Amino acid sequence: MIGPCTTPVSVLGIGSYAPDRVMTNDEIATLVETSDEWIAQRTGIRERRIAGPAESSASLGTAAAKRAVESAGLEASDIDSIVCATASPDYYFPATASLIGERIGAGCAAGFDLSAACTGFIYALAQGYAQIGSGLADTVLVVGTEVFSRLLDWSDRSTCVLFGDGAGAVILQRGGSGLRGFDVGSDGRGAALLSVAAAGHAAEPAESPYVQMNGPEVYKFATRVCVESAERCLDAAGLRVDEIDVFVPHQANRRIIDHASRRLGIPDERVFANVDRYGNTSAASIPVCLDEAYRAGRIAAGDVVLMVGFGGGLAWGSCVMEWTKEKS
Repeated sequence: MIGPCTTPVSVLGIGSYAPDRVMTNDEIATLVETSDEWIAQRTGIRERRIAGPAESSASLGTAAAKRAVESAGLEASDIDSIVCATASPDYYFPATASLIGERIGAGCAAGFDLSAACTGFIYALAQGYAQIGSGLADTVLVVGTEVFSRLLDWSDRSTCVLFGDGAGAVILQRGGSGLRGFDVGSDGRGAALLSVAAAGHAAEPAESPYVQMNGPEVYKFATRVCVESAERCLDAAGLRVDEIDVFVPHQANRRIIDHASRRLGIPDERVFANVDRYGNTSAASIPVCLDEAYRAGRIAAGDVVLMVGFGGGLAWGSCVMEWTKEKS
Protein backbone atom coordinates (compact mmCIF):
# COMPACT_ATOMS: atom_id res chain seq x y z
CA MET A 1 0.00 0.00 0.00
CA ILE A 2 1.41 3.34 -1.07
CA GLY A 3 -0.18 6.72 -0.82
CA PRO A 4 -0.20 10.32 0.34
CA CYS A 5 -1.95 11.41 3.53
CA THR A 6 -4.92 13.56 2.60
CA THR A 7 -6.36 14.02 6.11
CA PRO A 8 -4.47 16.42 8.42
CA VAL A 9 -3.05 14.27 11.25
CA SER A 10 -0.09 15.20 13.45
CA VAL A 11 2.00 13.89 16.33
CA LEU A 12 0.80 15.77 19.41
CA GLY A 13 2.86 13.93 22.03
CA ILE A 14 5.73 11.46 22.29
CA GLY A 15 7.42 9.35 24.97
CA SER A 16 9.67 6.34 25.44
CA TYR A 17 10.92 4.02 28.16
CA ALA A 18 13.72 1.48 28.53
CA PRO A 19 14.49 -0.93 31.37
CA ASP A 20 17.22 0.06 33.82
CA ARG A 21 19.31 -3.04 33.29
CA VAL A 22 22.11 -2.60 30.75
CA MET A 23 23.68 -5.70 29.19
CA THR A 24 27.01 -4.97 27.54
CA ASN A 25 28.75 -6.94 24.82
CA ASP A 26 31.30 -8.05 27.40
CA GLU A 27 28.51 -9.66 29.43
CA ILE A 28 27.21 -11.48 26.36
CA ALA A 29 30.76 -12.74 25.78
CA THR A 30 30.41 -14.70 29.01
CA LEU A 31 27.40 -16.55 27.52
CA VAL A 32 28.54 -17.29 23.96
CA GLU A 33 31.81 -17.23 22.04
CA THR A 34 32.05 -13.59 20.97
CA SER A 35 33.61 -10.26 21.94
CA ASP A 36 32.75 -6.60 22.16
CA GLU A 37 34.89 -5.95 19.08
CA TRP A 38 33.22 -8.73 17.05
CA ILE A 39 29.68 -7.52 17.84
CA ALA A 40 30.44 -3.82 17.41
CA GLN A 41 32.19 -4.26 14.07
CA ARG A 42 29.36 -6.30 12.57
CA THR A 43 26.34 -4.54 14.06
CA GLY A 44 27.36 -1.25 15.70
CA ILE A 45 25.82 -2.47 18.98
CA ARG A 46 27.70 -1.90 22.24
CA GLU A 47 24.94 -2.57 24.77
CA ARG A 48 21.22 -3.16 25.10
CA ARG A 49 18.50 -2.90 27.79
CA ILE A 50 16.97 -6.04 29.31
CA ALA A 51 13.59 -6.16 31.07
CA GLY A 52 13.55 -7.27 34.70
CA PRO A 53 11.47 -10.18 36.02
CA ALA A 54 8.56 -7.90 36.95
CA GLU A 55 8.59 -6.00 33.62
CA SER A 56 6.65 -6.85 30.48
CA SER A 57 5.63 -5.38 27.16
CA ALA A 58 2.54 -3.94 28.86
CA SER A 59 4.51 -2.32 31.69
CA LEU A 60 7.13 -0.85 29.35
CA GLY A 61 4.41 0.33 26.97
CA THR A 62 2.45 1.87 29.86
CA ALA A 63 5.46 3.92 30.96
CA ALA A 64 6.05 5.20 27.41
CA ALA A 65 2.33 5.91 26.92
CA LYS A 66 2.11 7.95 30.11
CA ARG A 67 5.00 10.11 28.94
CA ALA A 68 3.38 10.58 25.52
CA VAL A 69 0.07 11.64 27.10
CA GLU A 70 1.88 14.11 29.36
CA SER A 71 3.87 15.43 26.41
CA ALA A 72 0.63 16.00 24.50
CA GLY A 73 -0.91 17.94 27.37
CA LEU A 74 -3.94 15.65 27.37
CA GLU A 75 -5.76 13.40 29.79
CA ALA A 76 -5.75 9.67 29.08
CA SER A 77 -9.53 9.85 28.89
CA ASP A 78 -9.14 11.95 25.72
CA ILE A 79 -7.82 8.90 23.83
CA ASP A 80 -10.32 7.24 21.48
CA SER A 81 -8.20 4.29 20.36
CA ILE A 82 -4.95 2.48 21.21
CA VAL A 83 -2.92 0.60 18.61
CA CYS A 84 -0.09 -1.45 20.08
CA ALA A 85 2.63 -2.90 17.85
CA THR A 86 4.36 -5.84 19.53
CA ALA A 87 5.79 -9.24 18.68
CA SER A 88 6.17 -10.08 22.39
CA PRO A 89 2.74 -9.47 23.92
CA ASP A 90 1.95 -10.25 27.54
CA TYR A 91 -0.81 -12.62 26.40
CA TYR A 92 -2.26 -13.96 23.17
CA PHE A 93 -5.32 -12.23 24.60
CA PRO A 94 -6.26 -9.87 26.13
CA ALA A 95 -4.50 -7.40 23.91
CA THR A 96 -1.50 -5.59 25.35
CA ALA A 97 -3.21 -2.40 24.13
CA SER A 98 -6.10 -3.11 26.50
CA LEU A 99 -3.74 -3.61 29.43
CA ILE A 100 -1.99 -0.33 28.64
CA GLY A 101 -5.30 1.50 28.30
CA GLU A 102 -6.50 0.32 31.70
CA ARG A 103 -3.21 1.21 33.38
CA ILE A 104 -3.04 4.76 32.03
CA GLY A 105 -6.72 5.44 32.71
CA ALA A 106 -7.91 5.51 29.11
CA GLY A 107 -11.36 4.28 30.11
CA CYS A 108 -13.15 2.42 27.33
CA ALA A 109 -10.86 3.41 24.46
CA ALA A 110 -10.77 0.82 21.69
CA GLY A 111 -7.55 -1.19 21.81
CA PHE A 112 -5.89 -3.88 19.73
CA ASP A 113 -2.45 -5.36 19.09
CA LEU A 114 -0.74 -5.44 15.73
CA SER A 115 2.00 -7.93 14.80
CA ALA A 116 4.38 -6.86 12.06
CA ALA A 117 7.67 -7.51 13.90
CA CYS A 118 10.25 -4.74 13.46
CA THR A 119 7.99 -2.89 10.98
CA GLY A 120 5.18 -2.83 13.52
CA PHE A 121 5.39 0.82 14.52
CA ILE A 122 5.04 2.05 10.92
CA TYR A 123 2.06 -0.26 10.42
CA ALA A 124 0.54 1.01 13.68
CA LEU A 125 1.04 4.62 12.61
CA ALA A 126 -0.79 3.84 9.36
CA GLN A 127 -3.64 2.25 11.33
CA GLY A 128 -3.85 5.25 13.64
CA TYR A 129 -3.91 7.60 10.68
CA ALA A 130 -6.61 5.52 8.97
CA GLN A 131 -8.84 5.60 12.05
CA ILE A 132 -8.62 9.38 12.24
CA GLY A 133 -8.94 9.80 8.48
CA SER A 134 -12.09 7.66 8.38
CA GLY A 135 -13.70 9.56 11.24
CA LEU A 136 -13.61 6.63 13.66
CA ALA A 137 -11.34 8.52 16.06
CA ASP A 138 -9.95 11.96 16.76
CA THR A 139 -7.10 10.99 19.11
CA VAL A 140 -5.11 7.75 18.83
CA LEU A 141 -2.31 6.41 21.03
CA VAL A 142 0.22 4.40 19.02
CA VAL A 143 2.62 2.22 21.02
CA GLY A 144 5.57 0.06 20.00
CA THR A 145 6.74 -2.16 22.87
CA GLU A 146 8.89 -5.29 23.13
CA VAL A 147 10.55 -7.66 25.57
CA PHE A 148 12.42 -9.48 22.81
CA SER A 149 14.95 -10.78 25.32
CA ARG A 150 12.37 -13.47 26.23
CA LEU A 151 12.20 -14.69 22.64
CA LEU A 152 15.95 -15.35 22.43
CA ASP A 153 18.02 -18.48 22.75
CA TRP A 154 20.91 -17.10 24.79
CA SER A 155 23.19 -19.82 23.45
CA ASP A 156 22.61 -18.73 19.83
CA ARG A 157 25.28 -16.16 18.97
CA SER A 158 23.62 -15.24 15.69
CA THR A 159 20.57 -13.75 17.45
CA CYS A 160 21.24 -13.10 21.14
CA VAL A 161 23.72 -10.29 20.42
CA LEU A 162 21.21 -8.31 18.36
CA PHE A 163 18.09 -7.59 20.38
CA GLY A 164 16.99 -5.58 23.41
CA ASP A 165 13.85 -4.38 25.19
CA GLY A 166 12.05 -1.03 25.24
CA ALA A 167 8.94 0.94 24.33
CA GLY A 168 7.97 4.13 22.55
CA ALA A 169 4.64 5.88 21.99
CA VAL A 170 3.08 8.78 20.13
CA ILE A 171 -0.27 10.55 20.31
CA LEU A 172 -1.87 11.21 16.93
CA GLN A 173 -4.59 13.82 16.62
CA ARG A 174 -6.57 15.34 13.80
CA GLY A 175 -5.13 18.63 12.60
CA GLY A 176 -1.87 20.20 11.53
CA SER A 177 0.15 19.18 8.51
CA GLY A 178 2.02 16.26 10.05
CA LEU A 179 1.77 12.83 8.36
CA ARG A 180 2.47 13.17 4.65
CA GLY A 181 2.73 9.67 3.18
CA PHE A 182 3.11 5.92 3.73
CA ASP A 183 4.51 2.88 2.00
CA VAL A 184 3.79 -0.50 3.65
CA GLY A 185 4.01 -4.03 2.33
CA SER A 186 5.13 -7.60 2.94
CA ASP A 187 6.37 -10.64 1.04
CA GLY A 188 5.40 -13.92 2.67
CA ARG A 189 7.82 -15.84 0.45
CA GLY A 190 10.53 -14.78 2.91
CA ALA A 191 8.54 -15.59 6.04
CA ALA A 192 10.81 -18.44 7.13
CA LEU A 193 13.89 -16.21 7.04
CA LEU A 194 12.93 -14.52 10.32
CA SER A 195 10.36 -16.11 12.58
CA VAL A 196 9.25 -17.31 16.01
CA ALA A 197 6.89 -20.32 16.14
CA ALA A 198 3.64 -19.84 18.09
CA ALA A 199 0.94 -22.11 19.51
CA GLY A 200 -1.16 -22.16 16.37
CA HIS A 201 1.70 -23.22 14.10
CA ALA A 202 1.57 -26.79 12.75
CA ALA A 203 5.23 -27.33 13.54
CA GLU A 204 7.40 -30.29 14.33
CA PRO A 205 7.37 -30.92 18.10
CA ALA A 206 11.08 -30.12 18.33
CA GLU A 207 10.87 -26.74 16.59
CA SER A 208 12.49 -24.00 18.65
CA PRO A 209 10.22 -21.45 20.36
CA TYR A 210 12.93 -18.81 19.96
CA VAL A 211 13.87 -16.34 17.22
CA GLN A 212 15.11 -18.10 14.09
CA MET A 213 16.93 -15.96 11.54
CA ASN A 214 18.82 -16.40 8.30
CA GLY A 215 21.07 -13.40 8.88
CA PRO A 216 22.69 -13.07 5.42
CA GLU A 217 19.36 -13.26 3.57
CA VAL A 218 17.63 -10.82 5.94
CA TYR A 219 20.56 -8.44 5.54
CA LYS A 220 20.23 -8.54 1.73
CA PHE A 221 16.49 -7.94 2.00
CA ALA A 222 16.92 -5.04 4.42
CA THR A 223 19.56 -3.18 2.42
CA ARG A 224 17.36 -3.36 -0.66
CA VAL A 225 13.93 -2.68 0.78
CA CYS A 226 14.94 0.28 2.99
CA VAL A 227 15.90 2.30 -0.07
CA GLU A 228 13.04 1.18 -2.30
CA SER A 229 10.36 1.77 0.33
CA ALA A 230 11.73 5.19 1.30
CA GLU A 231 11.80 6.28 -2.34
CA ARG A 232 8.20 5.16 -2.93
CA CYS A 233 7.05 6.92 0.24
CA LEU A 234 8.74 10.19 -0.69
CA ASP A 235 7.31 10.00 -4.20
CA ALA A 236 3.79 9.46 -2.82
CA ALA A 237 4.19 12.48 -0.55
CA GLY A 238 5.58 14.65 -3.35
CA LEU A 239 8.89 15.20 -1.54
CA ARG A 240 12.53 14.98 -2.58
CA VAL A 241 15.35 13.38 -0.61
CA ASP A 242 17.05 16.76 -0.19
CA GLU A 243 13.95 17.99 1.67
CA ILE A 244 14.48 15.41 4.45
CA ASP A 245 15.80 17.03 7.62
CA VAL A 246 16.02 13.90 9.80
CA PHE A 247 16.22 10.22 8.85
CA VAL A 248 15.09 7.81 11.60
CA PRO A 249 15.49 4.22 10.35
CA HIS A 250 14.79 0.98 12.18
CA GLN A 251 17.72 0.33 14.52
CA ALA A 252 18.74 -3.20 13.55
CA ASN A 253 22.30 -2.87 12.34
CA ARG A 254 24.55 0.15 11.83
CA ARG A 255 25.78 -1.18 8.50
CA ILE A 256 22.21 -1.34 7.17
CA ILE A 257 21.56 2.21 8.37
CA ASP A 258 24.74 3.51 6.73
CA HIS A 259 24.02 1.67 3.49
CA ALA A 260 20.48 3.05 3.26
CA SER A 261 21.50 6.64 3.99
CA ARG A 262 24.28 6.50 1.39
CA ARG A 263 22.02 5.02 -1.28
CA LEU A 264 19.32 7.59 -0.57
CA GLY A 265 21.84 10.44 -0.52
CA ILE A 266 21.08 11.53 3.05
CA PRO A 267 24.17 13.03 4.74
CA ASP A 268 25.35 11.59 8.06
CA GLU A 269 24.41 14.71 10.00
CA ARG A 270 20.74 14.14 9.11
CA VAL A 271 20.69 10.51 10.32
CA PHE A 272 19.73 9.76 13.92
CA ALA A 273 20.76 6.39 15.34
CA ASN A 274 20.97 4.85 18.81
CA VAL A 275 21.53 1.19 17.91
CA ASP A 276 24.83 1.30 19.79
CA ARG A 277 22.99 1.74 23.13
CA TYR A 278 19.76 -0.21 22.61
CA GLY A 279 20.33 -2.84 19.96
CA ASN A 280 17.30 -3.93 17.95
CA THR A 281 14.14 -3.32 19.99
CA SER A 282 11.88 -4.44 17.14
CA ALA A 283 8.57 -2.49 17.10
CA ALA A 284 9.93 -0.11 19.77
CA SER A 285 13.00 0.80 17.74
CA ILE A 286 11.70 3.72 15.68
CA PRO A 287 9.58 5.45 18.38
CA VAL A 288 12.41 5.18 20.95
CA CYS A 289 14.81 6.68 18.41
CA LEU A 290 12.29 9.35 17.41
CA ASP A 291 11.76 10.39 21.03
CA GLU A 292 15.50 10.60 21.70
CA ALA A 293 16.00 12.71 18.59
CA TYR A 294 13.22 15.07 19.70
CA ARG A 295 14.50 15.38 23.28
CA ALA A 296 18.06 15.93 22.01
CA GLY A 297 16.90 18.87 19.88
CA ARG A 298 17.62 17.05 16.63
CA ILE A 299 13.99 17.39 15.51
CA ALA A 300 12.23 20.75 15.61
CA ALA A 301 8.85 22.04 14.45
CA GLY A 302 8.79 22.28 10.67
CA ASP A 303 11.38 19.53 10.10
CA VAL A 304 10.58 16.79 7.61
CA VAL A 305 11.21 13.35 9.14
CA LEU A 306 11.57 10.10 7.21
CA MET A 307 11.12 6.78 9.06
CA VAL A 308 11.81 3.36 7.53
CA GLY A 309 11.22 -0.09 9.06
CA PHE A 310 11.78 -3.68 7.93
CA GLY A 311 11.63 -7.12 9.49
CA GLY A 312 9.78 -10.41 9.83
CA GLY A 313 7.04 -11.03 7.31
CA LEU A 314 9.15 -10.20 5.45
CA ALA A 315 7.61 -6.77 5.92
CA TRP A 316 8.60 -3.20 5.25
CA GLY A 317 7.18 0.24 5.89
CA SER A 318 8.03 3.91 5.51
CA CYS A 319 6.39 7.09 6.71
CA VAL A 320 7.27 10.71 6.08
CA MET A 321 5.93 13.56 8.17
CA GLU A 322 6.38 17.18 8.98
CA TRP A 323 7.14 17.52 12.68
CA THR A 324 4.65 19.94 14.22
CA LYS A 325 5.33 19.60 17.93
CA GLU A 326 7.26 22.45 19.54
CA LYS A 327 10.07 21.61 21.97
CA SER A 328 8.67 21.37 25.50
